[in-house]
Amino acid sequence: MRKLLPLLSSNPHPGGRSALTCRYRCGDACFHEVPNKSDNEYVGDVIAGAMSRRSMMRAAAVVTVVTAAGSALAFGPGGSSASAALAAGDGNGNAGGAGGKTDGARGLRFTPVAPNTADQVTIPSGYAQNVVIRWGDPILRGAPDFNPDKQTAKAQAGQFGYNTDFLSLLPLKGERGRQVLVANHEYTDEILMFRGYDSAKPTREQVEIAWAAHGLSVVVVEEDRKSGKLTAVTRHQLNRRLTVTSEFKLTGPAAGSDLLRTSADRTGSKVFGTLNNCAGGTTPWGTTLHGEENFNQYFANGSSDTDKRYGISTTASERKWELFDKRFDLKQEPNEAHRFGWVVELDPYDPDFTPRKRTALGRFKHEAAQPRLTADGRPVVYMGDDERFDYLYKFVSSKQMKKGDSRAAHEHNLTLLDEGTLYVAKLTGDSPAGEIDGTGKLPNDGEFDGSGVWIPLATGDVSHVPGMTADEVYVFTRLAGDKVGATKMDRPEDVEPSPRTGRVYVALTNNTDRGKAGKAGADEANPRNANKHGHILELAENWDDPAGDGFAWRLFLVAGDPNDPATYFAGFPKDKVSPISCPDNVAFDPHGNLWIATDGNALGVHDGLFGVATQGDRRGELKQFLTMPNGAETCGPIVQDRRVLVAVQHPGEVDGASVEKPASAWPDGPGKIVRPSVVSVWRKDGSDIGV
Repeated sequence: MRKLLPLLSSNPHPGGRSALTCRYRCGDACFHEVPNKSDNEYVGDVIAGAMSRRSMMRAAAVVTVVTAAGSALAFGPGGSSASAALAAGDGNGNAGGAGGKTDGARGLRFTPVAPNTADQVTIPSGYAQNVVIRWGDPILRGAPDFNPDKQTAKAQAGQFGYNTDFLSLLPLKGERGRQVLVANHEYTDEILMFRGYDSAKPTREQVEIAWAAHGLSVVVVEEDRKSGKLTAVTRHQLNRRLTVTSEFKLTGPAAGSDLLRTSADRTGSKVFGTLNNCAGGTTPWGTTLHGEENFNQYFANGSSDTDKRYGISTTASERKWELFDKRFDLKQEPNEAHRFGWVVELDPYDPDFTPRKRTALGRFKHEAAQPRLTADGRPVVYMGDDERFDYLYKFVSSKQMKKGDSRAAHEHNLTLLDEGTLYVAKLTGDSPAGEIDGTGKLPNDGEFDGSGVWIPLATGDVSHVPGMTADEVYVFTRLAGDKVGATKMDRPEDVEPSPRTGRVYVALTNNTDRGKAGKAGADEANPRNANKHGHILELAENWDDPAGDGFAWRLFLVAGDPNDPATYFAGFPKDKVSPISCPDNVAFDPHGNLWIATDGNALGVHDGLFGVATQGDRRGELKQFLTMPNGAETCGPIVQDRRVLVAVQHPGEVDGASVEKPASAWPDGPGKIVRPSVVSVWRKDGSDIGV
């Protein structure tokens, strides 16, 4: 038997994150008191007041279907059960039962990369890679080449931003071999950006450079047909930068609310900037969605109970932006923080489009927003709130998407996320509470599983939460979830529906506070106390009607070293999978496999990208595809037929590192400043990935 991988015994931070990452990425969120103070047990009268009789009947129907299917997830295409789908084959070219391929599920036929601590992007044999674009590469006309010792805010505003997270690749009609790359720039680490940086006394120029390094980038990329290399097309007419000083528009039911008005914006509809953009989504109508996550860390002097629920500091902020712009000082502008924490929609094909913050999707630490369509064409968007003991949400639009490329259809589709119903999830396990002991030991039925309900919070101007107006529900969505008894989860991050099966996969990264004194203990959906490795949840809704109120759920993966009894890989033999820790971003490949990017590996090795089969006799077979350089996190995976893209976020972000004392030589070698970058990987023989 394999030995357990070494643990990071000297690092008190959750997972394997460095203190430097915790400081700049999320404002040391896990070292502050948990913002969710609610008792938050299931309150029958509150739920009854929030749910219709029809909702309750649907939830009961889910339990009935799940039981009839032998606890397998139900609702495959055409209403077939998961067990029937498994018997028929997995959709990946592998027959059900013992007749499947022996070299891996289709799309995952590569030699797994071994866990390691190499200061490079390590990929499988037979594959090649290149850096597509780096922090500071010019993308707008007039922008200079990057020079870290002569950087200015004006230069950065025309260059690719810092610390990319979410990536989207969109087709570009009429330009063969080209696509449009859209990237989030989550946060800045000033210690690794500026020589001699003094965190107690940042200069105005340093602050304005950081403002320009946040936000979003749109850049056209081009494939070299001979080599497979992907490169940025600098100064293309679609290339664009959006920063902390760019104009954004608040839309939807809370736009114009008194809660969103400031001295600079009496209308409550115009915002400058977007902050801490993490995961996102790509819509069927050709736009991209961007979740504002740890926005709280940029604001100083919070004082209200709602500020506390969102983790906003009562003192100075880490970056001291409040010294240079009063809107970051909540003593002077108490509503400014309410204007962040939204899902942003961008039209990357229109360089003049004003991005829109969609208030109907609620305000919290958004980590994801990936839509799917109902049978009648209404978008359903799934979202996670990346905080210990916070919640899983979905939004169901009341409007149908219009097909076609006409301007009228496009303008209509740009309103789809402004009207509908916002829900929060309540999950119930089907095993006796005594069988969930907090160790990760499977209950007697062999799975962590159960049923759930989507509890409505607000529809348009109507609140479904007693004691809260609709505006309050949208702006203080966490408090609404508290009131209706939503299930406290272990940091729900990226959430993705499978385009093949409609099942929804939720990455729960970790929660080392689970089970501590005074905090929620293990439950069947979050079955490990002191959960440092995380897990992945799988939801099944009705294939034709994901707008319904009920669902079935089970845990797909319980992460960690496979040799640890407290791990689970969908029932697949654990001696045949790669170890994985702290799942974060997820994506699907063309074959229906789920690809998982990790953040903060707690197994003593570097973060990586993993592919796992979701169906058939190889369901749960997980293989590591690549690993990160020193200190880096894997972000934004895109898996196409012949290419994998990842964002290498915060390379060299190791405790004690600085520009003068770098902890990594990636990507440009010794003597060069460490630069977060986007990497493309392809097969040397030009064939499809993993086949």
